[in-house]
Amino acid sequence: MLSVIASHACLGVDGVLIRVEVDIRKGLPGVDIVGLPDNAVREARERVRVAIRNSGFRFPSDRILVSLAPAGIRKEGASFDLPIALGILAASGQLMSGDADSLMVLGELNLDGGVRPVKGVLSAVGTGLEKRIPLFLVPTDNVPEALALRRGRVYGIDCLQQAFRLLTSIRAAPETCPPAAVPAPEPPSSTRAQDFRDLRGQKMLRRALEIASAGRHHLLLFGPPGSGKTMAVRRLPSLLPPLTREESLTVTRIHSIAGLIPAGGGLIRRPPFRAPHHSASSEGIIGGGKFLRPGEVSLAHRGILFLDETAEFKASLLQTLREPVEEGRVSIARAGSSVSFPADFQLVMAANPCPCGNLGRDQAVCVCSGAEIRRYWQKIGGALLDRIDMRIPVRPVSAAAMQEPGGESSKTIADRVAGAVAAQQGRYRGLGLSRNSRLTPGEVMRFCTPDQAGQAALASALEKLSLSSRAYHSILKVARSIADLEGAAAVRKRHILEAIQYRRYGEGDLFWNS
Repeated sequence: MLSVIASHACLGVDGVLIRVEVDIRKGLPGVDIVGLPDNAVREARERVRVAIRNSGFRFPSDRILVSLAPAGIRKEGASFDLPIALGILAASGQLMSGDADSLMVLGELNLDGGVRPVKGVLSAVGTGLEKRIPLFLVPTDNVPEALALRRGRVYGIDCLQQAFRLLTSIRAAPETCPPAAVPAPEPPSSTRAQDFRDLRGQKMLRRALEIASAGRHHLLLFGPPGSGKTMAVRRLPSLLPPLTREESLTVTRIHSIAGLIPAGGGLIRRPPFRAPHHSASSEGIIGGGKFLRPGEVSLAHRGILFLDETAEFKASLLQTLREPVEEGRVSIARAGSSVSFPADFQLVMAANPCPCGNLGRDQAVCVCSGAEIRRYWQKIGGALLDRIDMRIPVRPVSAAAMQEPGGESSKTIADRVAGAVAAQQGRYRGLGLSRNSRLTPGEVMRFCTPDQAGQAALASALEKLSLSSRAYHSILKVARSIADLEGAAAVRKRHILEAIQYRRYGEGDLFWNS
């Protein structure tokens, strides 16, 4: 007898619908699983066998063939345990068979028949809904994630026996089985907030972070150790507005595929903040691996990717950031497969001014030669640096400034940022844009053209600083963000002059000593 149940395999962001086909025939007792399974899927034979018996069901003593179709896609993980077990029960006549196009099942089995949470549930539900599957059986801990799309009938499962009883009831009288309800919003986290009020002095740095938050501009901070670079960046997420629902769904789906949604977790509503260590591999940053998983650039989608001690990262790895910084996506190609992940993030880099760190520090001596400083900054490379809109020198705070009262709070600054973001969303409605940093050259000329005095100031800066065409458009985008923070409809000379100050470092042969 043949039974078929739908399941899901992760492939990129969306994934693929998998048909779990189970056939039982006479022959030597055993279970064969075909369809490019990995080790975890192949080991499901023993987990399923023991779980079925420990749940009070009969495990067939015939030959069992489990086919995971389409066969050309690699299957990995333990999420196929529950559909395989239910398929065996249906094929052996213990469970009422049903339409394979009406049900998707996900779940890992314990040996006692309990069901463990799995990753990729939001992606699976989205794929199932696209294929018009109305019913979903998922582990109870994954229910909030499965309900994020607010469509379909989702049922939480704690054990194999519960799944058996529920399926029997659904196929006999579906009206008697109400699905899981959408949970109430989670209360705000009680973790300690990192507030900009803690940042003493650093007026230019605070202003630059506000502008960068408003327009989602890429940012480089450089200065001696202990000057407050990392402390300031760690408070940057407190300035960002919550994700829109569409952004939240995409971000949650990416984190779900990576297995980063905690048990019972639902939608991610705040922009993510990712800060990988400088020893991270290329696959860890860009993505990839055997099963093409998203990397840090995708996990930071619609949020911040912070590279502390940037010059300590491998030069080749830093150069791979150019594509996602420019395109907002990253494509990963491997033999036999290729996927694309969203990677529209705000890149924030922090670095010392030189290898010894003393360049620019008062009453300290820099022992680095000019050649050593050049080699140090060459690791970042001109191509990546040219894509950074704002470069901010950070000096150590004086003892007197440390004694001063704190400045504006994160909430006060965040309110101004929210107003600027709302202005951008209204301006670019219908264009598929949300922030100034993503404007194309043509759109820059349409939305960011300054007044006559601003044009003259910009032309003078281009000549004096030998700026590239990308720098020209970058200055205009930053100026547009400054104007949005003021609530100004037009870009004026004062906006252009301030934007130029954030761009001039790093152009030409400047040694970051200003």
